[in-house]
Amino acid sequence: MFFLKKKNTPVTDDAELLLLYRNTKDLFYVGELFKKHSKTVLGTCLFYLEDKEEAKDAVMQIFDKLIVELKVQEIDYFKAWLGFVTRNYCISFIRKRKSTQSRMAAYYEFEKQESDYDTEVKIAKVSDDELAEQLLQVSMEELKEQQRNCIVLFYLQNKSYQQISDTTGFSLNEVKSYIQNGKRNLKLLIEEKQTALKKSTKQ
Repeated sequence: MFFLKKKNTPVTDDAELLLLYRNTKDLFYVGELFKKHSKTVLGTCLFYLEDKEEAKDAVMQIFDKLIVELKVQEIDYFKAWLGFVTRNYCISFIRKRKSTQSRMAAYYEFEKQESDYDTEVKIAKVSDDELAEQLLQVSMEELKEQQRNCIVLFYLQNKSYQQISDTTGFSLNEVKSYIQNGKRNLKLLIEEKQTALKKSTKQ
């Protein structure tokens, strides 16, 4: 990673910073964009890699990855996309390292599949809009209690499968099932309500 020169810019919106970077190729903008979310990225890397130095190195590697990919990737929602990239980078790193630690063994068993980007974008993006927030809340209430609790802990509180298991008393298999089924059901419920709203506005 390198030092970025200071610029006078009031731009703080992710979408605007993305557009400025694509148009100018100026690394200042991607630096500002990454700086906004760097604590979250570092926290995620620390959780999965369990080593401060490895986590710092991972943050640098992810930053370098952004410099290249943000020039060509069409990104609708940067925060969700960055979370997707960070988690999958850690997954790839752990696979290569082949850790034997017990927590990582559980991780391999229940979280070895890469994230479902489309679903994560929908869940993350929906919370940014007031109307969509209402749809999300209503849809969440319609989920089964076990699914709702696991979704909240995993997505809104950033808990791992093991932490959710410890908190709820569910087995790791149950936690995985509740999250996967909850994500699928939540997506369907939100889409149903969005479709109904579109129909009602056309009438």
